[in-house]
Amino acid sequence: MKMFNLFAPAAFAAGLFLGVSAAAAADAVKGKEYFVKFQCQSCHGTFGQGGNSGPKLAPDPLPLDAMMNFVRNSTGQMPAYTATILNDAQFADIHAWLSSQPKTQDYKTIPLLNQ
Repeated sequence: MKMFNLFAPAAFAAGLFLGVSAAAAADAVKGKEYFVKFQCQSCHGTFGQGGNSGPKLAPDPLPLDAMMNFVRNSTGQMPAYTATILNDAQFADIHAWLSSQPKTQDYKTIPLLNQ
């Protein structure tokens, strides 16, 4: 029984590492293409900044699992994108692209706005 307890933290850590590795393998360049292909920009804006009918997604999107769960099971205004429409790899690519978007500049650092 003690042997099992010794390996449990290692197994948990390995699971976290493998999950992170899969997300790290996502391709942000492809993600931008999929963002357009699946019409995400129609509601969420060209860079995921938010739009008239969709909330801001970038530069700090929800964690991948939480975002995927919402998108797969949406019952509100947003249509659900099942895995047969948008597969997990494509979704991870979109998430990587949203995560790669730069944060907006603080208005206090823009000289013209501080005159």
